[in-house]
Amino acid sequence: MSNDLPDRLLPPDPHHDQGPLGAHWDGRGTYFSIFSESAELIELCLFDAAGRHETRLEMPDCVDGVWRGYLPNVGPGQLYGYRAYGPYDPKHGLRFNPHKLLIDPYARRLAGEIRWHDALYGYRVGSPRGDLSFDRRDSAAYVPKGIVVHDRFDWAGDRPPRVPWSETVIYEAHLKGLTQRRDAFLEHDRGTFGALGHARNIEYLKHLGITAVELLPIHAFARDRYLVEQQLTNYWGYNTLAYFAPDNAYLSDGTLGQIKWAVRQLHAAGIEVILDVVYNHTCEGSELGPTLSFRGLDNQAYYRLLPDQPRHHINDTGCGNTVNFSHPAVIRMVMDSLRYWVQEFHIDGFRFDLGVTLGREPGGFDPGAGFFDALMQDPMLSRVKLISEPWDIGPGGYQIGNHPAGMSEWNGKFRDDIRRYWKGDAGLRPALSARLQGSAEMFDHHRRRPWAGINFITAHDGFTLEDLVSYNAKHNDANGEDNRDGSDHNDSSNWGVEGPTDDTAIVAQRDRLKRAMLATMMISHGTPMLLAGDEFGQTQHGNNNVYCQDNEIAWLDWSLLDGERGACLHDFVARLIALRREQPLLQGLYFQHAQLELAPGVRDVFWFDEDGKDLTEDDWNNPNARLLGLRRVGPAADDDTVEVVVALFNADGAAFRFELPPPMLDYRLLLDSNDPSSTELHAIDGSVELAGHSVMLLAARTERAALSSERRRAANQSLTDDEPDNTAADDGAEQAA
Repeated sequence: MSNDLPDRLLPPDPHHDQGPLGAHWDGRGTYFSIFSESAELIELCLFDAAGRHETRLEMPDCVDGVWRGYLPNVGPGQLYGYRAYGPYDPKHGLRFNPHKLLIDPYARRLAGEIRWHDALYGYRVGSPRGDLSFDRRDSAAYVPKGIVVHDRFDWAGDRPPRVPWSETVIYEAHLKGLTQRRDAFLEHDRGTFGALGHARNIEYLKHLGITAVELLPIHAFARDRYLVEQQLTNYWGYNTLAYFAPDNAYLSDGTLGQIKWAVRQLHAAGIEVILDVVYNHTCEGSELGPTLSFRGLDNQAYYRLLPDQPRHHINDTGCGNTVNFSHPAVIRMVMDSLRYWVQEFHIDGFRFDLGVTLGREPGGFDPGAGFFDALMQDPMLSRVKLISEPWDIGPGGYQIGNHPAGMSEWNGKFRDDIRRYWKGDAGLRPALSARLQGSAEMFDHHRRRPWAGINFITAHDGFTLEDLVSYNAKHNDANGEDNRDGSDHNDSSNWGVEGPTDDTAIVAQRDRLKRAMLATMMISHGTPMLLAGDEFGQTQHGNNNVYCQDNEIAWLDWSLLDGERGACLHDFVARLIALRREQPLLQGLYFQHAQLELAPGVRDVFWFDEDGKDLTEDDWNNPNARLLGLRRVGPAADDDTVEVVVALFNADGAAFRFELPPPMLDYRLLLDSNDPSSTELHAIDGSVELAGHSVMLLAARTERAALSSERRRAANQSLTDDEPDNTAADDGAEQAA
């Protein structure tokens, strides 16, 4: 902090643009601005480099709820915070307490971490009056300070890869967990952007076939007090403290430039970067939580409060509070945050945690909510990948398929149905067919495409794929909550033994099921998302909620890749992704409803049973049917040629022979999940055998006219010997037509 600070902030020049919110250095001084429409006075608090000596300066100007001031001779590196004055009246939703130092919601870097102390709370902890009491202890010693920043970075002509949605394969990863246990990186860089952008990491992702890395939250977040007191921590980071600042733990060199460097390196390899963002709630929790930023600045504006009891927060998120997306200043803050990450860091997309909350208006969820409208019309943000987690715990909170066109959504039904089908649950034939074809019943509206659904079998929240086939129940004892946390409904099966086993038959069965589920996901229309580590058998030892486990339970164990099982599974996944990239019929460029006829009697999609016959209504509704065949047909680059793929699914434990439906084509084997090394198709009289719990993928290319001829020949096989075969005549008539 400069020794010759002025004793007051200068008012903003009324003849100049008011500029963005936050702290912005112009080369000679810093412009400070912050929103609070209910405060009576705002003080800017400047701190020395140690964060101890404080200088308070009154913000000189407030227009439309925005407090502004200019401070000459203050530049990058300056530590700062705010204090807000106004009524402390919790019963009416007002919680101003100038004894509490407040973090700038627009701070782009933070110095220090939260040091948990009762002084962080606006009320007297332990008082019989609870949050109606008033705490006069100063919190400055325990709160991170904002840092004035001005980072320059040479992007060297960086261009976003802009991978088409139809070609996108997402890899969901925790930034630290991805590389913390990988010896390929310097110890100092492990778990940070320094390792994410390393050539070895990018080479691995590229070889696997990944086109986009989706990172769990990297915004600065709070390590919850109750976890810290149990010697645990908030590992996942879904408890945001500041929406513009990265968490310091992820910067091994302490600069914002390291993020930009990592993004530039990934872009050079054609890999996009998507951020998981948590705008639905903040780390301040319920009315009994700490006063760190938003609550002390303007509790009524930033949070949704119970209309008849504004002392209490609406808790549609399950995290104590709900950010108020009905307020224009809140929408502006989130839009500014998103644009900042795209403009300054070249981020390629966002996954919105509890995205339903962002579309909540006073009357409930609305796909035409103000935030969604603002997002979709924004010339910058509407061009990046936008993904919603389409649920929260509020009323009417399950809104899958109901988000506006232009957004993709996590398809939780895909996860549940595919797990249940391969576990052997009854009556899943219709559900399997719907998921394979992009869940059209949910997403085929408003001209959306199949990629609107993000297909996944596992994600950070829940079992890994290895644990999904190894445990019947969760084992979350390490979380310190007596195994009460985490979902009890996992649709998992251990296939005979709970946890690890040396039984080779059970191990083989588990591996077979993993391959079948992964193959199903890559064959399905929609955007596939792979959980990091599933490609080599990552295990969390039965813990399905590792949110608080910043240790080897949650970090990827790269030694598994060196083992035979891990290496074989990795190669299988890489092959699956390559097949999807090479076969447009696996990508899903449009919703297929068997309405497009590629040749007489041959439509773009056809379902059949093990006898090669079209399914009747009774067949679809047969609860014991666990076999299904799918044929997709589409035009090749040459209009006279068509591509055909056939996918066979067998969730039964026994092997079955599938009759392939007419026309008979020269199929080649693309994949047999039971025998990944197999490349030769063993067909007998137009039929193939499919092992239990397996998927087979076949492909053929043929002339459009030949497809018609073969179809007719198959139909005429039922003619008696004394009946004339008019196939040639029919073909000639067809060609003439």
